[in-house]
Amino acid sequence: MPRNPDVKRPNYRLKEKQTLHAATGSPLDRTAFVPTAIRDGPSTEEKVVDVSAFSYERKLAKPSTKQFLRKNEGTGGRSPKEAVSIVRQRAVSNPVPCEEAVPQPKPFTAYTKRSNPPNTQFRRFYERADLPVNVDQNGSIPKIAWKVPVDRLDYHHYLPLFFDGLRETELPYCFLAEEGVKDMISAGGRKILLVIPQLIIPIKTALGTRDPKVMVRVIRVLQALVVADVGQDGGGMIGAALVPYYRQILPIFNVFKNCNTNIGDAIDYSQQKNDNLGDLINSTLELFERYGGEDAYVNIKYMVPSYESCMN
Repeated sequence: MPRNPDVKRPNYRLKEKQTLHAATGSPLDRTAFVPTAIRDGPSTEEKVVDVSAFSYERKLAKPSTKQFLRKNEGTGGRSPKEAVSIVRQRAVSNPVPCEEAVPQPKPFTAYTKRSNPPNTQFRRFYERADLPVNVDQNGSIPKIAWKVPVDRLDYHHYLPLFFDGLRETELPYCFLAEEGVKDMISAGGRKILLVIPQLIIPIKTALGTRDPKVMVRVIRVLQALVVADVGQDGGGMIGAALVPYYRQILPIFNVFKNCNTNIGDAIDYSQQKNDNLGDLINSTLELFERYGGEDAYVNIKYMVPSYESCMN
């Protein structure tokens, strides 16, 4: 029977697995070595070291004739706005390209993703089988399987490791880190209070990547962390213990606080899934104020000036 060319048939050919990092192979293999000197999230580009800052040597470029003003090229001491309009008018009349006549503004990089190399301690410990977790594939939905009861773990050792893995973007590392942190927070209670100082650097590093998926994951964990000991005897101390570290956590919140998409009359399904970054940040700041004690609002207002109190 002849085949109908209009009927689409499934393609069963094997395709190569897509990798997110050039230095990372399959999750079943070991990650290629990435030096720890490669820091995550500082900037979007490498800066050239200025030699004159460390010695008396200075780098001097050979002057060009195009750098000097010629006749009728000045602005006559006018204001910056008038000067820009005059330069643009000359750029239109002269054959010189507009890019050379008017300096282009620097690109806006506040929301740009920062570098996130795959060199977390969580990945290194998991690849050499030093973590008591693995992925349970028995059901249709993967789950985390603990080899040791969660309440018997050493929180000073394991909880910072799992927080460090929150900035991972590949499976199974991101899945195990997020689910492991949630299980340890739900079973930890008052034991988490003594580990708070060790969690600040992993939280700040993950937020500093400015990756929306990573930030949503970290903010959800922060919401669960604040209310971890609420309802217990002498509870509510974790929220107050986070107040001295607002200077490390809240600067990124201030940048993305109003990061909402203007979609008109369309439907934003991220609100239903609780993935909207601006709404998550606002709700997290309200939890910080509610469980942070008397000084929480003052410290939040200092780092996020546009925040309004929810306690009035």
